[in-house]
Amino acid sequence: MPAALPSSKTAYMGLFAVTFLWGISYVLSAYLLRGFSPVLLSFLRILVTGVVLFAISRTQSLQQPTRTEWLLLLASSFFFTLIQQPFYFLGLQYSTAANGSLIYAVAPLVTLLLEAVFFRVRLEGKKLGGALLGFTGVLVIVVPGRSALGVSIGDLYLIIAMLGFSVSLLFIPRLSQKLSAFSVNLYSAFIGGSLMLPLAASESIFSKLEVSRDGIMWALLAAAGLLNVLAGWWWTHGVAVVGAGTASLFNNLPPFIALLAGFLLLGDAIEATQLLGGIIILAGVFISTYSWNKKPAAEVGKSG
Repeated sequence: MPAALPSSKTAYMGLFAVTFLWGISYVLSAYLLRGFSPVLLSFLRILVTGVVLFAISRTQSLQQPTRTEWLLLLASSFFFTLIQQPFYFLGLQYSTAANGSLIYAVAPLVTLLLEAVFFRVRLEGKKLGGALLGFTGVLVIVVPGRSALGVSIGDLYLIIAMLGFSVSLLFIPRLSQKLSAFSVNLYSAFIGGSLMLPLAASESIFSKLEVSRDGIMWALLAAAGLLNVLAGWWWTHGVAVVGAGTASLFNNLPPFIALLAGFLLLGDAIEATQLLGGIIILAGVFISTYSWNKKPAAEVGKSG
């Protein structure tokens, strides 16, 4: 990223980059699930991410967390790793990826409301409007051609996962006041891996543990880990600069990016309605983040 750019512009560029990485990561994860069981795959991705971060830690400035920051890191990792991850994969077993996309499209609205309730961040009309536009765009992408939406136990699991994701975002701005984005991600990977290990072990005891012996699968797993490192770095910095609510608005872009990645990498067809949905999502993000009154960068970069 160009060092001369204001931090808010750099953060927005990073958040856009994250959506591309997450979109590609969704395609990779769907393929990797052919060789690895879900919980094991989550644990291995966190493990690879942690190993990569630890390998480059000597080239980065690390801050020692205080007792309060350790508690915040634990809380963030708890909601993201033990709530979001398991319930997301469990939900997909009893629901559909389309329902998952719709439910996660509500995350920006939930995060904006949580910010307003717990941190008294003012709700801005443009952000609420952008969040609603983004949700509409996801609807346009996933609803056409489906015989029924339905509500299942899997959908309830996905709602819990989405809430875990939204709550986990709220801790990042506080953590980033003194800790660098790299430090937050390194410590989070360590804590998240420790929390996920018992779940991975239980999968081998109570269900069928699947481990691929294909070298290509392991190479793709390593690639997914590298994507996680970059995405986590930019995501943490973006949330710290623009706030959890604003950053969560970018969460609606990955389904559209995943469509493009599937088309380019796997040759999947893209319908006209899906392109329209993607344009609506992009419009929602633009409306939410564009500074219509040309405020100084210092004001645009404030949380929320």
